[in-house]
Amino acid sequence: MIAYPKSYSLVSDGMQLPVYFISDAHLMDQLSKSETNNQKPLYRFLDHIKHTGGTLFINGDFFDFYFEYKDVIPKGYFPIYNQLYTLKNSGIEIHYILGNHDYWVMDFMKKHLTTQTYENDVTLELNGKKFYISHGDGYLSWDHGYRLLKRIIHSRLFIWSYRWIHPNISFKIASWISKRGKHYDHSDEYNQRVLDEMTELAKKKVRQGFDYLVLGHYHQAIDQSVENGKLIILGDWLTFFTYGYFDGTDLTLKKWVEHDA
Repeated sequence: MIAYPKSYSLVSDGMQLPVYFISDAHLMDQLSKSETNNQKPLYRFLDHIKHTGGTLFINGDFFDFYFEYKDVIPKGYFPIYNQLYTLKNSGIEIHYILGNHDYWVMDFMKKHLTTQTYENDVTLELNGKKFYISHGDGYLSWDHGYRLLKRIIHSRLFIWSYRWIHPNISFKIASWISKRGKHYDHSDEYNQRVLDEMTELAKKKVRQGFDYLVLGHYHQAIDQSVENGKLIILGDWLTFFTYGYFDGTDLTLKKWVEHDA
């Protein structure tokens, strides 16, 4: 039986609409020409929010790897730091649900780049709708080893120990692990197994009174009715360029295209 994480609860009828949800940009700290080009659509999307208003939820894995030291931050992410800082200071609330690639934040991210960060799932009540919002990792029934690993790398002892490693070394280790673990293109059979399990999870959430289950992590773009609610899997900003959009009445999954700007 899966032990589900405790969730943070938000009741926010004053939250600025529309509400945007994105996940899994996997931004790299090495700004090659190809990486810079890959990030441009995301920057234009964030500019769109800045100029038109709203609220932004980031459902984790925004960075391919993010580990913050007390006095050291990854300099390769400076362009996105600037984007988030500008967006926040324009009056946009940024809610950041930490993922399995970017869990290890400290004061810089929390104080300067986001309105609020969350180590676990979030429940949100807004305009009479109830959302269950999660990065999504650790929910698959066969992920026993991953759930154990997650408990270890999220532990205070691991984080304290890892911070003793020099940043130049720790980021090389993380980059090597990340490259070995990049398997976002799964078989149709695997994707269907994931969708079947997340559909069952969505049914449980709907029966608990939620209208929407919003997930990242799985690199699938899904907008699916489940009983009298809906399952949204947010895709990514590597191949899908999709985002959740709540206009105050309904939540839908949209694809970012340049004429939206």
